[in-house]
Amino acid sequence: MLATEEIKTNEEVEEIKKNNEFESKKKTNKIIVVVIIVVILMMLMGIFSTAFALINLTNTKIVQGISIRGINVSGLTKEEATKKIDTILNNELAQEIILKHGEFTISLKPEQIGFKYNIEEAVNNAYLIGRKGNILENNYKIIDSFMNKIDIPITYTYNDGVKDEIALEIEPQLPDALKQASYYIENNNIIIISGKEGSVIKRDELITLLLDAITDKNNTNKTIEIPTEIAQPSLIDVDAFHDMIYVEPKDAYYTKEPFIVYPEVIGIDFNVDEVKQMLQEYQETYTIKLKYTTPAVTKNQIGTEAFPDLLASFSTKYKASDRDRTTNLKLASNKINGVLLMPGEEFSYNQTLGPRTASAGYKSAKIFSNGEVIDGIGGGICQISSTLYNAVLYANLEITDRRNHQFVTSYLKAGLDATVIYGSQDFKFKNSRKYPIKIISNVSNGVAKIDIFGVKEDVEYEVKLEPVVVQSNSTSIKTVTYKYRYLNGNLVDKVVLSRDTYKRH
Repeated sequence: MLATEEIKTNEEVEEIKKNNEFESKKKTNKIIVVVIIVVILMMLMGIFSTAFALINLTNTKIVQGISIRGINVSGLTKEEATKKIDTILNNELAQEIILKHGEFTISLKPEQIGFKYNIEEAVNNAYLIGRKGNILENNYKIIDSFMNKIDIPITYTYNDGVKDEIALEIEPQLPDALKQASYYIENNNIIIISGKEGSVIKRDELITLLLDAITDKNNTNKTIEIPTEIAQPSLIDVDAFHDMIYVEPKDAYYTKEPFIVYPEVIGIDFNVDEVKQMLQEYQETYTIKLKYTTPAVTKNQIGTEAFPDLLASFSTKYKASDRDRTTNLKLASNKINGVLLMPGEEFSYNQTLGPRTASAGYKSAKIFSNGEVIDGIGGGICQISSTLYNAVLYANLEITDRRNHQFVTSYLKAGLDATVIYGSQDFKFKNSRKYPIKIISNVSNGVAKIDIFGVKEDVEYEVKLEPVVVQSNSTSIKTVTYKYRYLNGNLVDKVVLSRDTYKRH
């Protein structure tokens, strides 16, 4: 019995082995099949991916499912997408932002803060989707964008520093604006206007609100309440204010090499302690008396040693027995005597003499008025302006304002005079030379003489004047005056100086 059972058991074992071998082969075959299927699928996917990639490689347009800031750019070239985005966003940026504070409103354009969308950057990011990775990554991105849609944000730039400029422009217009103390000078006094508490703009907060209003495409009401806070005016720093106003008086002086004249500086000052005491009590305005100090030496007091060269001289004769007219000539002569002009500085005869009034010492003498010869205050002073006119011409200076008399004068040929009427007609010229000049004027013994001193330049012209009568009849005389300039005896140029018309007496 035991032997038979043992034999059956061995047979069963052998059968089991066979079954196991069969199952093993079966499993192996299944694995091989699966592997083959997987390989085939991978090959197909590779072929598909490669083909898909090759197709997209030749595509020059943005893939499907892409938008920029909610604007669909699918299927567009970079140029088309840029144009589309630019058009839409520029329309948005054309909208003005309204800034409001109580009843006050003001508009502002995004360009005023230098706002600009980075459109090219956003379009480039959209274009790179499905293009910047390997084949599998690109294909995944293309499929993902098609299935799930991708919206690309757009960045922007702006000028943060402009917020201060905006605040400085707007703040003074606010109805409750902060008022800092201010001042002005009037009649030798400084008038200080006290400051007053008020609103100032929160600048960082304002720029944030502006950016939010500009970039929020869903906000059609572009209105901002200006963020403000109450501030106190700065206290008046009297010492700092004094440093700003104070000017130390300085005498005029000159140097020889190089030759430069430095004009005087009039001193300006005020009593600091008095002002500090005054400010202890609040007032809306304070009046501070200014103290002016005239230096000991003005530029007109610089001696003739600083002006070694006589540049031009001219004289006219007058009737010394006419005392009133002579008085007027001397007053006018004294006013211009010693006047120093810096290079480029303009001389005004009327401004230098001032009003011709009896209180100023002027007498009544013969003048031309409305085509007649009548007595008038200051008669005769045109002889000094005319004498100066000729001296200026011979010094080769630039005439800026001159007009002839109504009638030919007794002391000059027609075409060489210069009339003046206070408040309406002036005689002006400019020091067009390289160095300062000084006017020396004298009236005595029937002669009015004017000399112009200075420093000769490397090139000095000899000037000649020629007035020519071109028409003369019973009612008028017409002249043309020529100016000739010579250098070393050779004529350099000839110009028409003036064309004048005079009435007959």
